[in-house]
Amino acid sequence: MLFALTVQLLHRVRKFLLAAGVLLAGFQVVLILQANSIQASNSFSKMGEMVPAFARDLMGPSFVMFLTFKGIVCLGYFHPIVMGALVSAAVTLATIPVMEIETGFIDLVLARPVARHWIVTRSILAALISIIYLLAMMAVGTWIGLSNFATTDAGRPSAGLVGSLALNLGFLMFCWAGIAMAIGCACRRRGSAGAIAGLLALTAYLTDYIGRTWKPAESIAWLSPFRYYKPFELLMGAALPAKSLYVLGGIAAAAFALAYLLYSRRDISH
Repeated sequence: MLFALTVQLLHRVRKFLLAAGVLLAGFQVVLILQANSIQASNSFSKMGEMVPAFARDLMGPSFVMFLTFKGIVCLGYFHPIVMGALVSAAVTLATIPVMEIETGFIDLVLARPVARHWIVTRSILAALISIIYLLAMMAVGTWIGLSNFATTDAGRPSAGLVGSLALNLGFLMFCWAGIAMAIGCACRRRGSAGAIAGLLALTAYLTDYIGRTWKPAESIAWLSPFRYYKPFELLMGAALPAKSLYVLGGIAAAAFALAYLLYSRRDISH
């Protein structure tokens, strides 16, 4: 039953996932072509010299590391637009249960002897599979680009670095999927759930950003899930902190547990 429900949901979103995966993989290839062009013209050192000293001090050594072949290649894993798109995809997938209630589709699903908790479990599995697929497509795009277009003397990112970035980003997406699902199970309309989750994600992102650049905001920045996504530290050579995965995974688990509770008690009439 669970397998059939999950496959049915993935079939409904297959076109979206296919298009998003191809787009993300293509973006990684384009980034590598761009990095290759900069490398060929020996412009990385010039770009670093153009950055004022105060900007270096403000942004830290990770910004200088970004102005390298490796930094450009890895940009797709922490570019704000890409991160926003991936979090939006997670929110979209996680709010499908409330959309099914809103449209009346859930009546067809529950016409069979299906317990409500299987609907939530199916949605969690579909979100997890989709997240893994999207990040795998990004990794494939990175591999294709490096294998076919990168010069031999380029400072390529290691497989471990790319894997750590993808893993950390995947936990972040899964965290927001849990938050969005809990919000969706408490709302009557998918539009409201998506708007609340999106506004919350934007607030969390800005809180983390301000906390990194303004010391007084550090006291509340730890509340943001984005605080536990560490792309710049990974780019600098640090290991992926287990604490970040524990926190993001814990938030996701708590949010999914709340989603189970809310969905089991909510009115599914539309």
